[in-house]
Amino acid sequence: MGQTTIVAEGLGFPEGPIVCPDGSVLVVEIKRGTITRCWNGRTEVVAKVGGGPNGAAIGPDGACYVCNNGGFSWFNHPQLGVLPHGPASDYTNGRIERVDLTTGKVELLYDRVPEGMLSGPNDIVFDAHGGFWFSDLGKRYDRSAAHGGVYYAKADGSEIREVAYPMVTPNGVGLSPDGKQLYVAESNTARLWRFDIAAPGQVAPGPATSRSAGHYVFGSPHFQIFDSLAIEANGNIAVAAAYRGGVEVVSPGGEEVEFVPMPDPVTTNIAFGGEDMRTAYVTLAGTGQLAKVDWARPGLKLNY
Repeated sequence: MGQTTIVAEGLGFPEGPIVCPDGSVLVVEIKRGTITRCWNGRTEVVAKVGGGPNGAAIGPDGACYVCNNGGFSWFNHPQLGVLPHGPASDYTNGRIERVDLTTGKVELLYDRVPEGMLSGPNDIVFDAHGGFWFSDLGKRYDRSAAHGGVYYAKADGSEIREVAYPMVTPNGVGLSPDGKQLYVAESNTARLWRFDIAAPGQVAPGPATSRSAGHYVFGSPHFQIFDSLAIEANGNIAVAAAYRGGVEVVSPGGEEVEFVPMPDPVTTNIAFGGEDMRTAYVTLAGTGQLAKVDWARPGLKLNY
């Protein structure tokens, strides 16, 4: 890997990087409740969404679709920096929002499924059909927790369905290069799961012992928390590994390809860009930075 360059600083727990055609990078700032554009060492707030914008992706209409976890409480850790801790005092539920990047207008798209309210939507990826898969991390309280799950929804707000439930803190989501597999990283277990897609918004049955229909791909032997992820063009899965401080690269067959260390223990997300897709943009949430790294292999281009 090449040298790490800091693109932006002073961000409020950045996540959800989106590499734009003009070379700028959009990130969500969970602590500030904003979508922020970063370029040439500068930052500019594009939209104020409130709550806790967590994952983001560009949809087929050019708008930004945001997984909003509803907001966290925060504390300053002496070694790790600013960290989330439980729901915000004004938390009610999580939601999916559509944001017009030109006007900054925020539109509520979904805040519930037929089975109940969304708790903490986390990461999102669009398929070639114009719909999107997203994870709901759930919510942790002092003495209890709401389960998480995986969902599929249409961008026009007309349909949302529960695909896999319950899961243990599902976080990063990504699609294989052929669009036939959905990968989901679980935070607290540091495990990676695969779902075989049978049709848009539907997964094929998994092992009989799995209530969530997932196929086990990889489990980390290290102490780390899997966060959001991106897919390489060759099908490898690059998962941000918080607390270990870097990016874990795993093959579709479940082998550890490599671990790429980053200068922040709280590494939260990764996105690929550049003309050859060999530039990785990594969010360093504990220190509030966005980093740029020359990547050894090209990343997969997203559908939108």
